Amino acid sequence: MPNNRVRRRDGRRLNNPFPRCPRGVGFIKGNLFITEPLIQPQQAFDIGTSFVLKWEINNEGTGFVSVFHRSEPTRSLWSTVPGVAFISAALSSPFIEESRGSVAIHDKVTTLCSHQTVENISVIYPSKTSNEFGEQSENEICPLLVGTRSRNAFLRGVHSGNLVGPIVVITGCLYSTSKVAREQFEVFLDNNNQSEGPFYISKFAEERCCCPCFFKSRPVGVRYYLSFVENSDHDLGFTVNLDDPKLLSIEIPNNSHRQTSKNGLKTSLNEIQSMLHGISVHSATSTAFRTNDVLRKRASSLLKKARGQLNKIQMFQTMNPQKLSGKKKLKYLPAFNRIALTISSERDEKFYGFGEQFSYMDMKGKRVPILVQEQGLGRGDQPITAAANLVAYRSGGDWSTTYAPSPFYITSSMKCLYLEGHDHSVFDLTMYNRVQIQIYGTSMQGRILHGCSPTELIEQYTGTIGRMPELPKWILSGAVVGMQGGTESVKHVWGQLKKYNVPISAFWLQDWVGQRKTSIGSQLWWNWEVDTIHYPGWRQLVEELHSNGILTMTYCNPCLVPTNEKENTKRNLFEEANKLGLFVQNKYGSTYMISNTTFNVGMLDLTNPAARSWFKGILHEMVNTGVKGWMADFGEGLPLDACLFSGEDPISAHNRYPSLWAEVNREFVEEWKAKQQRNPRKVETEKEGLVEEQLVFFMRAGFRDTPKWATLFWEGDQMTSWQRNDGIKSAIVGLLSSGLSGFTLNHSDIGGYCAVDLPFSPYRRSEELLLRWMEMNSFTTIFRTHEGNSPSANKQFYSNDRTLSHFARFAKVYKAWEFFRIQLVKEAASKGLPVVRHLFLHYPHDKHVQKLTFQQFLVGSEVLVVPVVDKGRNQVKAYFPAGEDWQHIWTGRIFSPPMSSGMEAWIYAPLGYPAVFVKVGSLIGTTFMQNLLDLGVSTRFPPPAEDN
Repeated sequence: MPNNRVRRRDGRRLNNPFPRCPRGVGFIKGNLFITEPLIQPQQAFDIGTSFVLKWEINNEGTGFVSVFHRSEPTRSLWSTVPGVAFISAALSSPFIEESRGSVAIHDKVTTLCSHQTVENISVIYPSKTSNEFGEQSENEICPLLVGTRSRNAFLRGVHSGNLVGPIVVITGCLYSTSKVAREQFEVFLDNNNQSEGPFYISKFAEERCCCPCFFKSRPVGVRYYLSFVENSDHDLGFTVNLDDPKLLSIEIPNNSHRQTSKNGLKTSLNEIQSMLHGISVHSATSTAFRTNDVLRKRASSLLKKARGQLNKIQMFQTMNPQKLSGKKKLKYLPAFNRIALTISSERDEKFYGFGEQFSYMDMKGKRVPILVQEQGLGRGDQPITAAANLVAYRSGGDWSTTYAPSPFYITSSMKCLYLEGHDHSVFDLTMYNRVQIQIYGTSMQGRILHGCSPTELIEQYTGTIGRMPELPKWILSGAVVGMQGGTESVKHVWGQLKKYNVPISAFWLQDWVGQRKTSIGSQLWWNWEVDTIHYPGWRQLVEELHSNGILTMTYCNPCLVPTNEKENTKRNLFEEANKLGLFVQNKYGSTYMISNTTFNVGMLDLTNPAARSWFKGILHEMVNTGVKGWMADFGEGLPLDACLFSGEDPISAHNRYPSLWAEVNREFVEEWKAKQQRNPRKVETEKEGLVEEQLVFFMRAGFRDTPKWATLFWEGDQMTSWQRNDGIKSAIVGLLSSGLSGFTLNHSDIGGYCAVDLPFSPYRRSEELLLRWMEMNSFTTIFRTHEGNSPSANKQFYSNDRTLSHFARFAKVYKAWEFFRIQLVKEAASKGLPVVRHLFLHYPHDKHVQKLTFQQFLVGSEVLVVPVVDKGRNQVKAYFPAGEDWQHIWTGRIFSPPMSSGMEAWIYAPLGYPAVFVKVGSLIGTTFMQNLLDLGVSTRFPPPAEDN
């Protein structure tokens, strides 16, 4: 991206607690001019065997384009707004502010072409080997692609095999003003397409000033190409390409005009100076002085601008004397770096997806940025967001900040679209009848998917981007216990869990590398080797757990910290990587030191094959100690002004880095698995029989294609609160939105992570919040605890008998549906359907379901969960969609909504008895309830009490 300016804000101690929203391009609006004499009012173009593009002109004489699937000729999958430009382009000079993974991109648009003409729609056949299309030369393949940039890009796609025919191409031009667009288009029609646009006739401007500011206001035009190609029976690809923009030719004024303009400006300078002098002479009274002081400031400002303008004229005259007379064409502009695609939308259409979003399910009415970044503390919930912003720039985040966005949506009208590549993009859904997709790049590529239901569309989508692999059974068999504190602390808590007969799959020990004291408390040493002082007898601990059917998991991330101050270090991994040149570099060619809370780190350059190979060696040493899984943290913090081994644009690489991080971890997992298959090893245990030792890693950062590589996700760092944007409610929304976006296996930290001791409103994990979060997470893919960033301030599962008893109860509830969970994990790997689902997946036309966010969710299609997510509540309102009968698992009561509509009911849900239902007659439900009894989970329901 050209002209990037990045300002790092890490070092500021006091910041604006209410920072302004990043200044974007805004919703671009423009007119559409059509070639009615050249393109028939009603015309259809076949795109392969399954899709049809239709060009239509309505009764008002305005044209629009629609795409249909042959199986549903009356339902549009993609259409433009009649009379409105559907392609726009701009040149922007962005200003970027960045601090510790939080990013704000401010756009300053210097050139905008928002008015569009449609000159031609044609079908071309790029396949030379097809008997149907016959032999064709390159000139016959793409006669419409007259621009060098678009032609070369198109031919690369043909020769690589990425494009197969037939392809429908819409061509025309974009202009900076409606007047110029109309004038040039009329000439185009008169010439009957005999010359090349965007400018078919020159305009003259003898009467205008020739100073540099004039050329900035010159009319600009650019030719565009919108192409459609069928990738499969239900997958239609589209591409928007632009030629280089051009300035409209003018006749430069002669020297007499130039001299007149210059002399006039000098006269204005003299007048302003005289005005300043007069103001000073007549400032006698205090009132006059105050008034004249304002006038003096205004006059001084005008004088400064006028002098600057005169200097520009003089500089222009000195440097470009040969350009001051006669008809000249100026040099071409830089390539546009913003492209917008505008398509129609129904007024009440709901938009879901966009990756892991934490505040809203339906994004209609929102402007959704697709940029990987730190989600922030609070994300709009107060007072924590303002407090976080005050001490660290933008660290509070807002409703749109997320670790794992995706340029993908699915709508209630069964429309589905996603963008390819990793460029930063924005989906502007703020207008009721249209959607605008803006991409921060020089071209746009994407897919339009066809399906008759959300499940069909998600299956199509995940089939193209890649699906998450099937998890091993060991991690699905019981609780993953998150612990810190060293060997003795782990053994002590393990002993407590034995007394309560808690089913455990693994201990997750994130502090295996040791802890360091900082100004904000205890933090990990980011040097990925075991700290034998903190964990004496590490191998013996791992083996003892293993012999009892419990595996060990650890922690790592793609950053390293200098360890000069750390004791008992075997390897200084930072120094090793630094000497090998494996870190991301700054603009000066040295290691980019990135601020993380109170210390700086180096970040591995994963575009460098040597760095990938070196880090897999680190993982190999970790696994050799007996570790069978780890949290692969971070991935969202690549600086936007970094210099990478690959030489690629750091803004695009910023969104790609999470996938690179997941890919490195997955490559190691597959290499280790292949090695184990050559020498299979399974361990016999008393409780579980055979324990399958497949490796698992879970990560929080992601993008569209990250699920292809990751084995498991978690939702990052929620606040230990009941609030909506960052707390228990947001954990549900993130789970459901990510599930619709291909992140099929996901979960959150039980109880949340971030505790902040604010003076008047402390955020600490209460016992009630912890217990309710246990109930909710017992119906997600993984049941995992986390002590949080401040263990002593938070209630823990081991805090007292009540918390231990509750944890044991819901670890058994989680165990009771293990059989069903394994089925759903297999379905996620084969079809891309999430384990935890929004009701929209199975009841897409239910208007009430379309409005749901965090209130309830499905596990598969057989279990309905309505969690308590408000402090002090013991009742919830459940909604039962039409056509299904549901049985309450604790009382056996059956809820039968009418066939024509759903029904609501208030459900008593005291602690320990969340509102959970199974489908009547379901074998899944029957088996689940029987397993609860077999595991000793009490179903004796307490008498109802008044909701407080």
